Amino acid sequence: MALTRLVDGRTLLDRIPLFAGVNRRELDLLYAITGTRRLRTREVLFRKGDEGATLYGVMRGRLRLYSGGESKEVVFKFFEPGEVFGEIALLTSQPRSAAVAAVEAAELLTLQRRDFLPFLEQHPKVAIQLATSLAERLRALSDAMEDAMLLSISGRLAKKLLTLAQDHGKPAPGGGTRIDLKLPQAELGELVGATRESVNKHMRAWTEAGMLRAERGIITVLDEEALEAQAGYALF
Repeated sequence: MALTRLVDGRTLLDRIPLFAGVNRRELDLLYAITGTRRLRTREVLFRKGDEGATLYGVMRGRLRLYSGGESKEVVFKFFEPGEVFGEIALLTSQPRSAAVAAVEAAELLTLQRRDFLPFLEQHPKVAIQLATSLAERLRALSDAMEDAMLLSISGRLAKKLLTLAQDHGKPAPGGGTRIDLKLPQAELGELVGATRESVNKHMRAWTEAGMLRAERGIITVLDEEALEAQAGYALF
């Protein structure tokens, strides 16, 4: 994906796996009940404990999913253009389990629960897809908490880089997998619960060992097996 891009709302809906079984006419009807929301840089979209009733799709900008206060935050994920979050809110009005804030100015597609429920009643396949999406999201959060408790900083960092290469990787000229996201070391540190200095130390050592290449925040994985050894197991 491009590092700065705008994803059209209609196109975004079409790409969401949740709506894979919906035909074009029905997708048009679904798009007709969506809205938009804009956020300023660092603006909080919602906090942990807020009532949830909306699904969001990222059309422009970047956001972070996190928990905790200013003194101690755990960042679970960064949302990029084309990604969606808030699926649980489409089924229940339970309080949000984490907070989301804009890393940079963002534009979001919104889908309200009150508008979506009548659509869901007419499309049971979408309900099944929704349940699958929720299960995958919960598993990812569980894995992140487990990693924080059981893996060392080097293990967490190596696993995160492998996961990012798997999810956002493209073949790089001359070999390796280019992670098609701009990843400042401070953000990598937030993702793995480490300081920027610690991330810099490991990244420098792995670059010197020929495992990685980092240029202007863009990371290319050159030796997946060596990173898997650092993570403690294979991801692929």
